[in-house]
Amino acid sequence: MADQKELEARLQDLERRVAAAEDLEAIKRLKHKYFRCLDCKLWDEMAECFVPDATTSYTDGKYSFQGIEAIMGFLKKSLGSDNVLSMHQGHQAEIDITSATTAKGIWTSEAGLVIIDRNVSTREVNFYHDEYVKVAGEWKIKHTGYRRLFEEAADRGQTKLLANMFAPRKE
Repeated sequence: MADQKELEARLQDLERRVAAAEDLEAIKRLKHKYFRCLDCKLWDEMAECFVPDATTSYTDGKYSFQGIEAIMGFLKKSLGSDNVLSMHQGHQAEIDITSATTAKGIWTSEAGLVIIDRNVSTREVNFYHDEYVKVAGEWKIKHTGYRRLFEEAADRGQTKLLANMFAPRKE
């Protein structure tokens, strides 16, 4: 009988660990989707990443918004122009599952912009601080925002842009 109880306890522990690993992977995929949609200007798909009352705190809190409409409006205004190309990457995820339906995460982020009409590039490194909630079995962003480690800008001089997914194709 003790062997059966021990086996059941081991099975429950294994199920808990597998569920936690699946949650961590789902949260990582969510953040990667956020960055991909941001760079590809996929605003409708990006909106799916958030709960309706989500909040943001970008650039050390300088740009803070509540609700999907306000968040997406800011992002479209800031990065929606075909004159602005962006690249965001999230690294070194530190994710803590805090309950069956909540989690927190810290991400190191590298980002770069090319502002075509001004021939300027920027590069920055940030630390994102996120909160996640699981709604109907799916992880969503409740809060996201970052604190800057540094940002730099450079005149692109004679540097030429050779490819741009938003530029009209030349045949």
